[in-house]
Order: sequence, then C-alpha cells, then structure tokens
Amino acid sequence: MPDIQHQLFINGEFVDARSGETFATSNPATEEKIADVASAGVDDVDAAVKAARAQMEPGSEWQKMKPRDRAKVLWRIADMLSAKAADIGHIETIDNGKPIFESQFVDTPAAAECLYYFAGWSGKVTGETIPIADNAFTYTLREPVGVVGAITPWNFPLMLAVWKIAPALACGNTVVIKPASNTSLSLLKFAEYAKECGLPPGVLNVIPGSGSVVGNAMVDHPGIDAIAFTGSTEVGKGLMARAAKTLKKISLELGGKSPNVVFADSDLEAAARGALNAIFYGKGEVCAAGSRLLVEESAHDELMAKLTERANKMVAADPLHPKTRLGALVSKSQMDTVLSYIEAGKSDGAKLIAGGERTDIGTGKGYFVKPTIFDDVEVDHRIAKEEIFGPVLATIRFKDADDAVAKANATVYGLAAAVWTRDISKAHRIAKSIKAGTVWINTYNLYDPALPFGGFKESGFGRDQGKDALEKYTQTKSVWVNL
Repeated sequence: MPDIQHQLFINGEFVDARSGETFATSNPATEEKIADVASAGVDDVDAAVKAARAQMEPGSEWQKMKPRDRAKVLWRIADMLSAKAADIGHIETIDNGKPIFESQFVDTPAAAECLYYFAGWSGKVTGETIPIADNAFTYTLREPVGVVGAITPWNFPLMLAVWKIAPALACGNTVVIKPASNTSLSLLKFAEYAKECGLPPGVLNVIPGSGSVVGNAMVDHPGIDAIAFTGSTEVGKGLMARAAKTLKKISLELGGKSPNVVFADSDLEAAARGALNAIFYGKGEVCAAGSRLLVEESAHDELMAKLTERANKMVAADPLHPKTRLGALVSKSQMDTVLSYIEAGKSDGAKLIAGGERTDIGTGKGYFVKPTIFDDVEVDHRIAKEEIFGPVLATIRFKDADDAVAKANATVYGLAAAVWTRDISKAHRIAKSIKAGTVWINTYNLYDPALPFGGFKESGFGRDQGKDALEKYTQTKSVWVNL
C-alpha cells in the first residue's frame, strides 16, 4: 500500500494541527480505520491563508514566475499524477469505497487531463484593447482574484478538487482548500506530488477539518478573496449568506435531481446501458446522477425489463478488485440516509422492482446497498424530488415530448439531463427546453476539461472546467490613458 499523508499541508510542509486534534478516517468497505487525520482549527486556517497571501505579494516566487513556467509546473504535476495513478487510486478507493476501476482508470486520469488543459491556459488569460476615442488608449487587464478558498466534497475527492485547483493556479492565484473529512487522503497525497514537482510553498494549502469550523472560518477570513464550493444545496445556501458579510466572490456547484429522458424511438439497448451508468456509476454518489428516469409509455415495459435484468446482475464486491463495478457507500450515515429514502419510496406508493436493501461482500461488514430501482414513481414522491446521493433510481412515465419536458423541469435543481432518441431534431429541441447546465444526447456521464460544467436554478452558478471556469479566478481592471 502507498504511504499515506495524514497531516495538514501548509506553506509547503506537512504539519500537525495546532490544537493537536485529529479525526479517524475509515475504509467504508471494511469499516476498519485507515488513519488519524489532523483536524484543522481557526488558527490553522489563518496560517494557511497567510502562507497563500505571501505568494500573492509582488516579488514572491509565484508572482515572479512567468505564466509559461507556471504551466510547466502544472504539466509536471499532471505527469506525476498519471504515473502515480495506481497509488492515488488505491488511496481514494480505501478512503471513499469506490471501485478501483473508477478511481485509478477514470477519476485520476480525468484529474490529470484537467491539469494538462489548464496548464495550456497559463499565459493565454489576457485583456484587450478597446478603442474609445482618438485621444485615449484604453485597455483591460485580467488579473488573478487572489487567494482562493476551495471547499470540495467526498464523492470525487481528487478530481473535483483539481477542477478548482488547476484553473485557479493557471490564472496565478493561490489556493487554500478544505477537502471533505470523510475523504481527505488523496488530496493530501496530491499536495505531496505538487511539492515534488516544484510548486512553491504556500501556493497550495490543504487543511482537512469540519465544515462548521474550517469551512466557516475560510468564508469569514478577510484574507480569502473568493470561495469555490462543491457540495449540497443546503450548505451552499448557508455559505452564500455567510460570504455576503465580506462580499467575497463565490461560485457554487450544488446538488441535482437530473432527468434521464428515454423516448420510444431510441436505441433501447443503448438507453438501458446509459441509464445504468447514469445512476449506478460511483454508487450513485454523483451530483449529476441520472436519478430520475423518464420513460415514454410505449417503451416503458421493454426498457424496464432490460434495466432490471442488468441491475440484478450488479453485485457488490471488494472495491480493490479490478472487476468490481459496485463499491461501498462512503459512510454509515450516508448508507442510512439512502436506506431511509428507499423506505420513503415504498411508503409513497412507488413500486420497488430491484434491490432496496443493504448487502455485503461476504464479510458482514461494509456500507453496501444493492442497486435499487423504483417504478410507477410520481413527480411529488420524495424519491423524485429530493437528492438521495445513492444507487436509487426513480422511474416516471411520460406521454409525449411536452409531458417529458414538463416532468424533467419539475424540480428545483438544474444540473444535468439526458435525452435518448433517434430523432435528432427532437433531441435538440428537448435539450434546449430542459433547464440544466449539461444535457447529454444518447449518452450519459461524459465530461471533458474543455467543456464547462455547472448548474441552473438551485444547482448553483459558476462553471468548472472549460474557458468559462477562468471567470471565477480572475478579475478585470480597466485602464484609461489620455494621449
């Protein structure tokens, strides 16, 4: 097993929390403790912010570095991440419970690709000249926003952190990041790699700890200029209200209840595979999960037969085995939440046709839940309205395209959606009508660093990935020169 870092990473060094406090992190597949992780407090937040601010000062190593040299550092980190995918994938799997296939061969390479992509933006974040009058020379500068406070979740611990770190550093900012307490280990290992690749001390600081202490302290700290948050809508609303006290720039990538719309004229084999991937990849602990399956009535029986057959073949197994596709939920509390929603689905009158209970891998331990499918779900059922964040699919029938759009949009969320049809004109019309930040057509759960990702409505605002992400990490200055 690779070495595990469990201390705070501040100013280029691994250090204990000033209070000496720690919290235990455990393997959700075995329920065994992995390590005691340093738990940051307010003083540690302040130390991390001071280290980050020092590298934003004129004359600091980071500010003197040419943009193309920043790009080289990011590229080296991406190279190391690619080379160490087995190690960091192992760490993430034992900490999160996701299959090693996902952590090593999907999530870690995606994080590396994000670093490569934004390395290419270093030196290309430019202002422009704006002709106003003959006696004036006017132009804009795109400058770093400053110290970025990032708060990231436990479902994709490394990848979603890199989605914020890469563009922030490419634009010349520094970062103080709080990973989720459940899953801090892969990001701490990433910090070790970043140091080895020549990232100057203080440019990246990783401070695990509770959200109520560390997260709130970051939002309150006058030395942090912007907050980039990924997590639940409830927490995001609280952070937004809190950030108003210091008028921090804030971006929020929040929850979802994404509709996966299948028309009768689609390739139902492909749609069944896509629906399975949409809800059961990552154990359903995915903000963009296709947790609402909307099926045209005439295709309902055929599609559900295909989907149920496939779901029943998905068996929980050791997440470290390369062929495992269904891992453990991240914690007992998350498992209990998922199981409570399954009971709510039954109580509301939905028809349980697959799964619906806890399982294990022969050890009697681990937070595993069978892939669960409900049919005959109504739009006002809790399992159709609330984000479950687990392997639970709510199936809703629709009559025609108008009914599909109405039911797809019958949610406070607007993160993602998908449309399955052979009619390309209909696909484009539906994609335009659904209120969501990402709409896939005849596929699901595909991402690329060049393509922006973020939500509408209560799924938040601001974009990760793509050129659009640069807006979060820069500010524009206008310069007017009289001639």
